[in-house]
Amino acid sequence: MRPFRSVLYMPGSNSRALDKARGLPADALILDLEDAVAPDAKAEGRRLIAEAITAGGYGGRYLVVRINALSTEWGADDIAAIAACRPDAILVPKVGSAADIHALLELMAPHGNFAETRIWAMMETPEGILNAPEIATAPRMECFVLGTNDLVKELHARHVPDRGPVMTSLSLCLLAARQHGLICVDGVFNDIKDADGLAAECAQGRDMGFDGKTLIHPAQLAIANDAFGPTEADLDEAREFVAGFEAAMAEGKAVAVVRGRIVENLHVENARRLLDQAKAIAEMQTGETA
Repeated sequence: MRPFRSVLYMPGSNSRALDKARGLPADALILDLEDAVAPDAKAEGRRLIAEAITAGGYGGRYLVVRINALSTEWGADDIAAIAACRPDAILVPKVGSAADIHALLELMAPHGNFAETRIWAMMETPEGILNAPEIATAPRMECFVLGTNDLVKELHARHVPDRGPVMTSLSLCLLAARQHGLICVDGVFNDIKDADGLAAECAQGRDMGFDGKTLIHPAQLAIANDAFGPTEADLDEAREFVAGFEAAMAEGKAVAVVRGRIVENLHVENARRLLDQAKAIAEMQTGETA
């Protein structure tokens, strides 16, 4: 299990930002060639991202490159330029159907260096949301990334604290992701100075079932990592659930009683998932400091 508590966007045309990212406590980095890069800086962004990934130094961070949409004049060139650096994944914007993923795979096919590269999809249009189950089954799909700003725009909605206008979209993507075993990360929080608002939105996303949150500023990392990572209290309870259930099973019982609660296999599966997540986080942090 790899943690994706914090997934930070970094502008691909900013060499200082790409270098700084090597020391940030993000679980994953999205090196962006789309929204964060002006049209006249696309070529420079490709070069800088390819050089940065090739140079390494990012430790255990998962490296994702967000390309421009294949319908633009830049998308195909993005693929060709980053082929040599072997990113962990490619993030495709404005995915509307599985056909968009197949089109990407056709462009990737001539480049052998993409053999291990997975596909992430921006879910940010009504078409994409309604086709989420189909998109989730496309080859090499690994993750849905919610593009909540674009969704609000496309729905003619408004940004409100409880995110009511996009809750249906968030839930549909989560359902499709979980059905097909994909990672699913929540959309960005726009106000980088509103720590309380970010914490509340992270808590909402965590409680819904998201694996983590996309972020637009390093100052948001600690809040997302705390929200989407298990607490010591969570882990203590998880260990008790596992131990209690295993003891009950050894006595021929189908359920256990722990802390006055009935514990069944489904509770133990979730407890083991939390313990595995904590182990993965610890291993990644150990690798960063080694």
